This record gives sequence, structure tokens and C-alpha cells, in this order.
Amino acid sequence: MIGSRETRSAKIRQNLGHPVVDADGHWIETAPVMKGFFLDFVKDLGGPELAARFESAGGLDYDDTVLRPWSRMSEQERRELWTTRPPWWTLPSSNTLDRATAHLPNLLYERLDDFGIDFAVLYPSRTLTTPAIKEAELRQIACRALNVYHAELYGGYGDRMTPTAMIPMHTPEEGIAELEHAVGELGLKAIMINGLVHRPIGDAGEANSMHGQQPNWGAGSGERIDTLGLDSAYDYDPFWRRCVELKVAPASHTPGMGWGSRRSISSYVSNHIGSFGASMEALCRSLFLGGVTRRFPELSFGLLEGGVSWACELYAGLVSHWEKRNAQSIHQLDPARIDRALLLDLFDRYGNERMKKEGEAIATAFQSLEPEPPDLDEYAACEITQKEDIRDLFVPRFYFGCEADDPMVAWAFDERINPMGAQLRAMFSSDMGHWDVPEMSGILEEAWELVEDGNLDEAGFRDFVFTNPVRFYTTVNPDFFVGTRVEAEAAQILATGSE
Repeated sequence: MIGSRETRSAKIRQNLGHPVVDADGHWIETAPVMKGFFLDFVKDLGGPELAARFESAGGLDYDDTVLRPWSRMSEQERRELWTTRPPWWTLPSSNTLDRATAHLPNLLYERLDDFGIDFAVLYPSRTLTTPAIKEAELRQIACRALNVYHAELYGGYGDRMTPTAMIPMHTPEEGIAELEHAVGELGLKAIMINGLVHRPIGDAGEANSMHGQQPNWGAGSGERIDTLGLDSAYDYDPFWRRCVELKVAPASHTPGMGWGSRRSISSYVSNHIGSFGASMEALCRSLFLGGVTRRFPELSFGLLEGGVSWACELYAGLVSHWEKRNAQSIHQLDPARIDRALLLDLFDRYGNERMKKEGEAIATAFQSLEPEPPDLDEYAACEITQKEDIRDLFVPRFYFGCEADDPMVAWAFDERINPMGAQLRAMFSSDMGHWDVPEMSGILEEAWELVEDGNLDEAGFRDFVFTNPVRFYTTVNPDFFVGTRVEAEAAQILATGSE
């Protein structure tokens, strides 16, 4: 046994009186092993020609498909094509034990008690952007192969951990097809959707591409971001409905680098800071204003690795915008309501000579600033009649993955600040396996600093590391934790019946 059980995280866990559920840990793909499995799978499914296409495109290896192509470019080429600096040196190296732990499920299983973690839901690392591969056939087969591979690799450890299935979302149909295979045939119970789909605008070609091969997370100047809800190219309701039927709560872990202001050609740090928050905010805002949580009140959405501070701002913004721009109050902003006579009088009394001379033109201009819009109620899809509806459609429907070193978690639980005294659903997300976790055994210890520093009480900490992760994963599947170490305690949460 490599585990020591003497770590401070383990001692903190022993004193908590409740389990710790990691809503977002990471495995690291072992490329040489995975590549052999993958090519054999593709060959069996699509023949040797398809396997050869994958291999020539770099397969699924992040280094071959993204990092090395960027590194081979000259600085001038990067600037001419404005090729986003991809992540580099992002995996544990000096801590060899932790690095091996992220590769080996048996070793992770043995060490979880050292980390103070009772159960972990695991997400990919080097293949995180697989659902964003642009070519449909390659994308769909790649997701299926990886789901089969990880179902096999992690299948014997279900009492302490579970892998997520990768679900491509370029169309609802491809999403449903892989959902049915991953859940119905492989028995996976957690899913990761591609929350942002980069689509071409009009006939836009491959401008700003990396020699015709854009990084999977990036967007060129001729592309737009489809966020699956508001203004989407497709109606994704059939997919959300199938999630309910198959009892899986969709989570997004889509990176936010390579589009918007995060397109530095030289600095990964510049591109990375706030990137997951930007990605998650775009998806959350789209799902809400697109009315998805109104039409599917039984479904919850996980928005991972972006923290929760952006969600506090979004929630407050949705409330304040509705108060001033709802279907009734918006009429106060109608230019036709300007009192023409009063306006002329005020300009005549207080304006300079130039203003007085143009008084009639000014009055006309004030009343014809813009035509009446086709829709006055931009919250119509949500059917909001009072601000409490926003709280009820937002707070229990969205869950936010927050890392252990994030002090802004406290904001989510601060009823004094959040409108209507809301507590947003922040979830403990270890991010183990990545560069920002220098010591896996120190993750829970770092999260506990929220309590030690007086920013979160113990009840809030319980919600953060246990109640909220349980709520999310059992939203449509009350049996999610059956057969796991936390089965009894999770059942107690469900028995309360509160959202």
C-alpha cells in the first residue's frame, strides 16, 4: 500500500462527519496504450482507411494535434495566422507519484483516502476537446472509442470513482446517438457535453486556421459560437429530453481559450485565466434565456472548472435586467413616450443658441431613435412573471465546479449579497491530475482554508464538498450513488426532498 492515511486532508475528512464527493477530478490519458486501442477500434468500426486518416491527422494525441504544430510554426507564421498559444507543461512532473496516480485507476483507488475523498467523478485531460473535432465522422468515432476505452479501464472501481462519457453536440442527433450508446450500452452514468460549438458564419472558410487545422478549442474570424440554447442552429430539446429519460445530468467542461479576447499567440497564462468561466457563462446564459430550465425543470446542468463568481454576476445581472427590461417596464424606454412639448420647452429654456435653433429637429430625433423591435420581452422563453421566477429557474438548475484554491466560493453562499438571499450551487472539484494541483494529498486541506479563514462556515463547507455534488448527480438519477461508499449518506440527502 502506497497510501499513508496520515495526510492532513485525511485527518480533516475524519473530523467532518460527512463524505467528500469530488465533482470533477481528472485522469491523464496514457497515450501509447490508448493509441493502440483506439486505432484497433477505429479499424474494426470503419476499416483501415479510416484508421489511416486518424493516424495521419495525429489521432487523439494532444501533442501531435495541437502543441507540436504550434511549436513548428515560426513567430512570423503565428502572427500572420494569429494562431492561439495552446496550453503547455500542464501535467504534474516533479511529483512522479501524483503523475502516475492520474494514469492508473488502481493507484488512484488506493490513494483516495489520503486525499480525504470518498468518491470521485473523473473527466479527461488530453482528450478534453475530442467532442469539438470539426470533421463529423472522426469526431463521433473518436468519442465512441474513448467512451469504450474508459468504461473498460475504470469499470472495476465503481464504489469509489466513475468516468464520464464524452458526448459530441454539433447536432442533437449525434449527441443522442452517443448518449444512448454510452449510457444504454456501456452503463456510464455521468456525461460531458461539448457546451460550445464553433460554427462557420455564412460561407466562411478556414480563415485564421492552423494550416487548415484549427485547435479544437479555437474559433476563427469567420466563425460564431453556438451555445445550444439561445439562437442555436438546432433545437436541442430532444437531446435534453433524452437526458431526462436516460437519467443523466449533462455537465460541460468546454475550454474557453482560442476565442474572444483569449487568443494571445504567445501567452498561455493570458489565454487561460478566466477561460473556463467565460465558456461556462456563455453556456449558462444561453440555456437560461433560451428557456431550457423552464421547459426541463427536472434537469440540472453542471458547469465545471470555471468557478462560481461569474455565476453570481450572471444571476444578479439577470435579475436587474429583468427588473428594468421586463415585458411591462420596457415600455418606460419607448422613445414614443418622450413628451415632445416639454422637451422643446426645456431645450428652449436651457439650451444654447445652436440647440434652440434646432429644437424641432432634436425633438423629432428623440422620438425616432430606433424602430420598435420585433420582440419586446427578451425573457419570453423563460416565462418570467416575477423576479422570484428567475431564482427558481436558475439556482436549483445550475451547479458550478470550483477548485480547492478558489476563495470566491464564499460568494456563492453569501445570502447577504446574492439577490433574494440565494445560495448558488458551488461544487468541490479537485482538478487533480492537472498543473494547478501540486500535491493531490493537499487538495481537501486547501479547500478547508475557506473555513479556517472564516469565509465559509462548516454548513456551507458540507454543501460545497458533499450536498451539492450529490444533488447534481442525482438530479434525474436517484440511484447514482447506489453501490458506492457514500450510498447511505447520499440517500439521506435525497430523503430530505429539498432542492
